[in-house]
Amino acid sequence: MASDLETKAKEAFIDDHFELALDLYSQAIQLNPKNAELYADRAQANIKLNNLTEAVADANKAIELDPSMSKAYLRKATACMKLEEYQTAKAALETGATLAPGELRFSKLIKECEERIAEETNELPKQMLKEVTTNSVPAKEVEPVKDAPVPMAVVAPPKPIYRHEFYQKPEEVVVTVFAKGIPRECVKVDYGEQILSVSIEAPGKDAYHFQPRLFRKIIPEKCRYDVLSTKIEILLAKAEPIHWASLEFSMEVAVPQRVNVSSVSANQRPVYPSSKPKRVDWDKIEAQVKKEEKDEKLDGDAALNKFFRDIYQDADEDTRRAMQKSFVESNGTVLSTNWKEVGAKKVEGSPPDGMEVKKWEY
Repeated sequence: MASDLETKAKEAFIDDHFELALDLYSQAIQLNPKNAELYADRAQANIKLNNLTEAVADANKAIELDPSMSKAYLRKATACMKLEEYQTAKAALETGATLAPGELRFSKLIKECEERIAEETNELPKQMLKEVTTNSVPAKEVEPVKDAPVPMAVVAPPKPIYRHEFYQKPEEVVVTVFAKGIPRECVKVDYGEQILSVSIEAPGKDAYHFQPRLFRKIIPEKCRYDVLSTKIEILLAKAEPIHWASLEFSMEVAVPQRVNVSSVSANQRPVYPSSKPKRVDWDKIEAQVKKEEKDEKLDGDAALNKFFRDIYQDADEDTRRAMQKSFVESNGTVLSTNWKEVGAKKVEGSPPDGMEVKKWEY
């Protein structure tokens, strides 16, 4: 069945029916989720539909399933170049080139990435004054064209099963996905120059995928994430210490306004979007999050373990010593907080009714 869908998807793609091809590939993937070829081909359909972050996610999945598939690296690089993520694209192309030495497209695209990277690092002021590439158009040239066609066809994603929020500091952005009780091995987080990809595939639950194009670029090697009991916390290192107006990229607020100090006269003060920016009390937010975690209602062993942790955390030194000694000497059957009693003698095991303590011989 999956092979029939794949054949129909390829035919639809050849006939330029990209949306149909995308739907057929998705159906085939549901039947055969370990087929790297399907993800690589769906990435190409997403590229044709300008679903670029989805294309990168599909290419990453194909690479994960089959690291030797050269065309998966080519798909990833193509999408990243359209997103102007040239460093990420170049890294993918270099890996793909080692897998397919005779493929000239890799060397050609690597050279193009190097040129774009050089323009970004050495000619940034010129880019603000004139059109340097077909993918980089100054905002002043776009504003007068009111009836210009939308450059990207954005498909509305389904309603996510987990809520997410973000806040920021001068050097980083913190994204929180409120997914409770998810094992770490079920969470996969990938970073691009301007892409975040979060996937959660937990047994018995619907798969969750969050792949936004970020407001500004980040430093992937400095990003990290933690999987906690009630949430997944992702820390994104900003490439530039500027304020993000939103988490996701938007054509309207993509380029922050900067003030050219040298062009401002002594009697002319620069105009900012707001003279009184809203102050955010991060200490208060952190305290609120800790309170929510402390007040979280748990069941079974989790609730019991939390109860004992709270006792130990708030206890004095003698009480902690008593808890440690009694627990170790009784093989986990006794937990006492009375150091005067525990410190004077060895604590014998006290098994539950109907059970006995057995000494293991090594």
